[in-house]
Amino acid sequence: MVVTGSKRPGRGCHHYSGRVAQESRKARIQRARVMNLLLAQCYPGARAELDFTNPFELLVATVLSAQSTDKRVNQVTKELFRRWPTPETLSTAERGDLEDVVHPTGFFRAKTDSLLRLSADLVDRFDSQVPQTLGELVTLPGVGRKTANVVLGNAMGVPGLTPDTHFIRVTGRMGWTEATKPDDVERDVALLFEPDDWVQVSHNVIWHGRRRCHARNPACGACPVAELCPSYGEGPIDPTRAQKLIREPRG
Repeated sequence: MVVTGSKRPGRGCHHYSGRVAQESRKARIQRARVMNLLLAQCYPGARAELDFTNPFELLVATVLSAQSTDKRVNQVTKELFRRWPTPETLSTAERGDLEDVVHPTGFFRAKTDSLLRLSADLVDRFDSQVPQTLGELVTLPGVGRKTANVVLGNAMGVPGLTPDTHFIRVTGRMGWTEATKPDDVERDVALLFEPDDWVQVSHNVIWHGRRRCHARNPACGACPVAELCPSYGEGPIDPTRAQKLIREPRG
């Protein structure tokens, strides 16, 4: 499949809109991998946007990131890890003090409860170490499969996909999956790529969702994968209008 980086489809040109459902598994794999390469070229710095220096910090930050932004979480964790840098110290934090610190991330009471119970579990059950398997991680309070995959993939080098809201939306629009449930999306997309690529695929797709492929008004006319996307045209296709929609994630 040959893809030219500068060409853009004309108005109403949905190259794949009528063919995605019928395309062969081999064709979908090929198309998805080309799209991922184009996304990687567009976002060469794509990575996890939560600040961390070890698996524990990433675990805490990811729990706090629910219904919040990475920029906001990074502001909060700077103070949080200064005061409670380890599972031992966090497990003994005063609830009111911890609530005050995590308050800006939203749902602060529930998140405080999760962090206190999570850190206590790490101390009591895992010798203060973040477990290195998905099965063990998801037994921790506040940790689901998505959070576990974030920690495993970015702090431990274990292959995994991260089906957050951006990932689910963008992979659906790009015709990589017809599923909408996180576990099903993860399964479908995993079949398109080698496991060693899963973590970077997640970053590429999530960055695209945050910067161009917005839930409302996607920047279709400034999209690096427009020629291969069955959803081309859901947003403005005029390059000038589309360019104005490109944005960095807000704090």
